[in-house]
Amino acid sequence: MENIYLKRNFLCIDLKSFFASCECLERGLNPFIYPLVVANSTQGKGAITLAVTPYLKNQGIKSRGRLYEIPKNIKYTIANPHMNLYIKKSHEVVNVYLKYVSESDIHIYSIDECFLDVTDYLKMYKKTDYELALDILKDVKNTTGLYATCGIGPNMLLAKISMDIEAKHNHDFIAKWTYDDIETKLWPITPLSKFWGIGPKMEKNLNKLGIYSLRDLAYYDYYKLKQKFGVIGCELWNHANGIDTSRINDFKKEIDKSYSHSQVLFKDYYGGNIKIIIEMVSVLCARMRANKKVCKTIGFGISYSKNIGGSFYHSLKLDEATDNAEVIIKFCMLIFDKFYDFSPIRKVSISCGNLQSKIGIQLNIFDTLSNIKKLDNINKTIDTINSKFGKSTILKATSLLSDSTIKVRNTKIGGHNA
Repeated sequence: MENIYLKRNFLCIDLKSFFASCECLERGLNPFIYPLVVANSTQGKGAITLAVTPYLKNQGIKSRGRLYEIPKNIKYTIANPHMNLYIKKSHEVVNVYLKYVSESDIHIYSIDECFLDVTDYLKMYKKTDYELALDILKDVKNTTGLYATCGIGPNMLLAKISMDIEAKHNHDFIAKWTYDDIETKLWPITPLSKFWGIGPKMEKNLNKLGIYSLRDLAYYDYYKLKQKFGVIGCELWNHANGIDTSRINDFKKEIDKSYSHSQVLFKDYYGGNIKIIIEMVSVLCARMRANKKVCKTIGFGISYSKNIGGSFYHSLKLDEATDNAEVIIKFCMLIFDKFYDFSPIRKVSISCGNLQSKIGIQLNIFDTLSNIKKLDNINKTIDTINSKFGKSTILKATSLLSDSTIKVRNTKIGGHNA
């Protein structure tokens, strides 16, 4: 079992109340003593609180609530969100990290959270991982004005959990967990939804099995969890035992070898209407055709509504490279049907990887050369017209259905490309 326990030095760094802190910096305010809420003021009291300052958090006000949920006796300032500002500050922070480690040892988990593998740098700096974390957090504060918290662990999981659970409560905003801390710090975590990757729905499912803490989960029969939840059950058991073999390179995507697209949905979607959203793959196919590329790997994932939590992302290797949207949709649906657990969906991600130059036409026993050429010419014609007259000039009939988002999406500045 020794090989499943990584012994590296990971840092998980999160910027404290990031959006709210950025807005305070712009106003010359201290987020630890000023009540500021980031929300769209045009939406009235029903607006979602995207972020609140640490001052308000200390009074029990949570992010991702509604303005009307804030007690009337608490006074606060509303700041409208400014995404360009947050992206700019995030880039500044990442540039600080790059002073200490190379890009290949950084995984940007979100706009305000990153993983750093500092294992191979400690001898060079002649510092412990804790001392290096202190230096980095101090540099972030001095360079950008932002405060950060940091979790340290021998794997990415324990680094993340130590940051989530303990670091924010320590005077220096740093917490370090080792495998020796699993029994005393990881296992007592309850309710289960406090643990990274377990949402309210999964918590209820585990409670039905008599599992109420990470200790209960760690001691539960591995094979029963696998039988009940599939690969997710295996992952749950591993995480409850502090096991995570992920390396930062596992999350790297080479820009020139993959195209990806993701979409955050404006309402909850379910299995019956998700295929309409998956048809956004046409954006990737048009990009491949424009660059004379085909792909041999399809990646597909979804994230559930925040009230549920959780997500999945899996990939498939194709026997034949393709730029055909129908083929890619078929494989996305195969992944979806295998791993979807009927929860409400709020984000869909698709990637076309292992890109190759399109040379000639690949035939199979079900196609004729004339049919493939005909389809290729149709796609090129559609691409040309949409490029000249607008993305929504020629659309599939399904794009006119009420659940389709393509017309709205085409009015925006593209999706996420990697």
